[in-house]
Amino acid sequence: MTVSACEQLAAACDRLAARTPPLSPGRFLRDLGHEVAGVRRGPFWFLDAGRGGSNRIRGRGFRRHVDDGTEGQARHFAGIVSVAARVGSRPARWLSIHVGRDAPDTADGRLTDLALDFVRSVRSGELPLSDTGDWVRARLCAGAASFQRS
Repeated sequence: MTVSACEQLAAACDRLAARTPPLSPGRFLRDLGHEVAGVRRGPFWFLDAGRGGSNRIRGRGFRRHVDDGTEGQARHFAGIVSVAARVGSRPARWLSIHVGRDAPDTADGRLTDLALDFVRSVRSGELPLSDTGDWVRARLCAGAASFQRS
């Protein structure tokens, strides 16, 4: 059985969250961008992000409302996470809309907004790192039950 790209994205969150010593929220977000979207950790990260990163995880398995029909949704999500971790959510959303041409009412626009919610939730501590994989499964992966935070 082949594991979907969405499940691989969730598994990457699980792996990063389980690191010892634990990662800071910012480091977790940047490392997710590196592992899944190929965005470097160092000062030249913006070159990778500007190119759209690289598809280190190819495939499908995303919910219909965030699936644009390509095999790059894991990269898109992790790339937005990586950029927002560095420049903030508002500039990251602006770049996604005006540079990436991801209109808010498209699958990519909705995925961007979920990535920004993920960043906000991780940074604030509302979403513990240990729950990030389950957040991805519940919010993004096809066939998963809806996720309701309490």
